Amino acid sequence: MDGNQTIRRSATLILAGLALAWPSTAAVSQDGATVSEPVVQQVAPDFADRFPTVPAPDVIADADPGAVDVTEIEPPVEIVEDEPVIATGVASYYGRRFHGRRTASGEAFDMTAMTAAHRSLPFGTQVRVINPRNGRSVIVRINDRGPFSGNRLIDLSRAAAEEIGIVRAGHGRVELALVD
Repeated sequence: MDGNQTIRRSATLILAGLALAWPSTAAVSQDGATVSEPVVQQVAPDFADRFPTVPAPDVIADADPGAVDVTEIEPPVEIVEDEPVIATGVASYYGRRFHGRRTASGEAFDMTAMTAAHRSLPFGTQVRVINPRNGRSVIVRINDRGPFSGNRLIDLSRAAAEEIGIVRAGHGRVELALVD
């Protein structure tokens, strides 16, 4: 490209830019006089007639901006997978007479703690004990050996037995499920 072509192109671009900008800054009325209002303002009322304004949203004066009404938010639904039932049988409980004595694991028995005695489950194992008659359940930690009477499956602390509703009878049918 030679120098003359470059100058011509530059001049053409400048004139085109001015020509595009000129109609928006001044308008000519029908009688030929220059109008000082930009063209956009003359068109705007016509535009507004075709598209009515959207009503303002209802505003609560004393609302905290950005606040969330937590009463309308539902808590997430937790899907609890059923632990597999490992045994069913009779549970009993032990309480005041053994309170404070050493368990087979070496810790002091606390009748208000959620603990239990089982013949073979390892110490520290957590087990869900379910009373099928009322559907109530409790999670206990195995910390002792037993029960040593009859056909009992598990001995619960008094607090755990109260949770599932077997204190009054002294024993009750239960299901055991391992907790991960």
